[in-house]
Amino acid sequence: MIEIEIDGKKVEVREGSMVMEAANKVGTYIPHFCYHKKLSIAANCRMCLVEVEKAPKPLPACATPVTNGMIVRTHSEKAVTAQKSVMEFLLINHPLDCPICDQGGECQLQDLAVGYGPSSSRYEEDKRVVVPKDAGPLISMREMARCIHCTRCVRFGQEVAGVMEFGMLNRGEHSEITSFVGKTVDSELSGNMIDLCPVGALTSKPFRYKARTWELSRRKSVSPHDGLGSNLIVQVKAGEVMRVLPLENEEINECWLSDRDRFSYEGLKAEQRLKHPMLKQDGKWIETDWQTALEYVAHGLRNIRHEHGADAIAALAAPYSTLEELSLLKKLVKGIGSENIDFRLRQSDFALSGEVTPWLGMSIAEFSQIKRAFVIGSFLRKDHPLLAAKLRSAVKGGAQLSVLHASDDELLIATANKLIAAPSAWLSALGEIMSAVAAAKSVALPAGFNNVEASAEAKGIATSLMSGEPRAIFLGNAAVQHPQASQLHAAAQWLAEQTGATLGYLTEAANTVGGHIVGAYPGNGANALQLVQQPRKAYILLHAEPELDTYDPQAARAALSGAEMVVVMSPYAHGADYADVLLPIAPFSETAGTFVNCEGRAQSFNGSVKPMAETRPAWKVLRVLGNLLDLQGFNYETSEEVRNEALGFALNEKNIDGDLRSRLSNRSKLAPQAVAASSGETVERIAPVPIYQTDAIVRRSPPLQETRDALPPVAAMSPALATKLAVIDGDMVRVTQGNGSAVLPAAIDARLPQNVVRVAAAHPSTSMLGGMFGEVRVEKA
Repeated sequence: MIEIEIDGKKVEVREGSMVMEAANKVGTYIPHFCYHKKLSIAANCRMCLVEVEKAPKPLPACATPVTNGMIVRTHSEKAVTAQKSVMEFLLINHPLDCPICDQGGECQLQDLAVGYGPSSSRYEEDKRVVVPKDAGPLISMREMARCIHCTRCVRFGQEVAGVMEFGMLNRGEHSEITSFVGKTVDSELSGNMIDLCPVGALTSKPFRYKARTWELSRRKSVSPHDGLGSNLIVQVKAGEVMRVLPLENEEINECWLSDRDRFSYEGLKAEQRLKHPMLKQDGKWIETDWQTALEYVAHGLRNIRHEHGADAIAALAAPYSTLEELSLLKKLVKGIGSENIDFRLRQSDFALSGEVTPWLGMSIAEFSQIKRAFVIGSFLRKDHPLLAAKLRSAVKGGAQLSVLHASDDELLIATANKLIAAPSAWLSALGEIMSAVAAAKSVALPAGFNNVEASAEAKGIATSLMSGEPRAIFLGNAAVQHPQASQLHAAAQWLAEQTGATLGYLTEAANTVGGHIVGAYPGNGANALQLVQQPRKAYILLHAEPELDTYDPQAARAALSGAEMVVVMSPYAHGADYADVLLPIAPFSETAGTFVNCEGRAQSFNGSVKPMAETRPAWKVLRVLGNLLDLQGFNYETSEEVRNEALGFALNEKNIDGDLRSRLSNRSKLAPQAVAASSGETVERIAPVPIYQTDAIVRRSPPLQETRDALPPVAAMSPALATKLAVIDGDMVRVTQGNGSAVLPAAIDARLPQNVVRVAAAHPSTSMLGGMFGEVRVEKA
């Protein structure tokens, strides 16, 4: 440690630190624009000039390393004069459009100009003009004349997002920040550039001209879209969500947000919002009141139980339902006498049900410190944007990433080892890695694995896993959805035990872990796949759109169409062709609730705005329904009572982490089984869930649906398969699976195995197909 003096205060900082870090430690503010604690040092705005004793001229605090005994003055006459001179230069070309600038009220340049800017300008020449640019549907670059070339956006793309989408052109006063050759900005983290911009050059296109920052109320919330549980600030005006920003939490999302978390709020205002309870009578939908609708539901459920037995009633819930909603839905279904409830809608193998409660296996902070990671079956960037960014940062710091997947996607992370194989070959590929580990460590393989030969790729993954620590093996969304998910888990667990790695899951949704904690799945009843493949007479759907959210949408559609009663509980009007009752329930922004994130952290939040029109929080609807069915234990006054009962204790800051993690386990007693590699003769499907199709809110956000990631699905195939089918890029092909088929444009993708076709799930154009994995037929249409 080195001791220096700043404005008369002594402070100890580590060797190699900059003066800016020392000033932050002592609580002294130095004005700056280009410096950001999460980005590399650029030192190109010069606003942070300070006086350093014995230095001939002021030095930039962000780029001046500390030395022992250094004396720094941040507010001396010499420092302030230098800072004011820099401000005068910055304002020379800046357009004086504060009254109409979207950044007004939260603009660093505006704030600092008050303290350091002159009252009038000496500059009389013409100001420069920068041509506006189109960066896509999320970021507005209409006023790039305001840019002060701090390059924060450029550095964010290179260092955090992993892709340089902005750069600087030209020299001197002709310098300008632009995207490449007219391309749009397509990173899944691009919205963070808006936050980073210290002036009004990059602004939010959806929020543009909607409100002034001082008109907005701020509410804390939690993102419902992936397993990270990013902390949000929801900004509200006149009872409407106007904007969503990151709430800084160093232990979870740091100061970043994915675009899905940032812009999905536009889906809260969608035209499809369900505003009143509705009943179908004689094939026509009529609005009704809550009392009538709930009595109709209670009467219908009683009749079906009486005529067909309680087992004919089933409930399917989306995994981003809150802990309280899942807990009450389970209580309701079991109170009726049925076991048929499940939230694991995209899963197909339930052999580990009740034995494994999947979670990350470590804290998010520990995840950032991994030195060796092996990820099995994950579209990493699109499934988990911020976890991918943390992994990218770890790899930059010397970590190694190995991947087993069916598509060699561009992860924007330097990957040490890749094993790209058809989904049916994943298990045999893991067998090869097990064989390589056993040979290297001279340990016995489980029965049946003795004749497995390891490929060069498998040996590379094994060597990496044994070479550094901490190390971890993660099962991604595609591995959980895989028809052999339990066997993949068993093989991964054996590898983790032999290499000393932690076994973890990159969990799919905001409350996947919470669903397991409250046990919102069948004990003895049918699981989510059986509930659609073996149709029931009545279905209660909580937040779920089964034709988009289930493993087998073909079977789901058939089951719902044949049911006697379907109750849709959703913020949106959907399922009009098969539903009997539509109950408008509140999305996350209009209800109180709790999500348990991938690390087992319970995070409670309150509604940011009042429920729209006749919308009601789902936990209240379920409570009233329980009372109408004369079930015991439905007398709750608050959502906190429901939560505390579900968890078995009152939640507070002290017991959030330990108590919930102690209930989570990735350990299974299942022994790994050797399987032979598939012949590779049949054509197999791999079905990613597109990043902007994951849930009902995201699917209805107009700006997200205009992005490149939201383009309609294609049938992507290897060049070899395309040649075999006599198909060229852009030809229409018919993909047939089960009883349904979809006609899609073909795309040639050399990153896919020879016998694999990549057809996205969770999209209306592919919802008539069967399971997310399995054999498909492809022919030229």
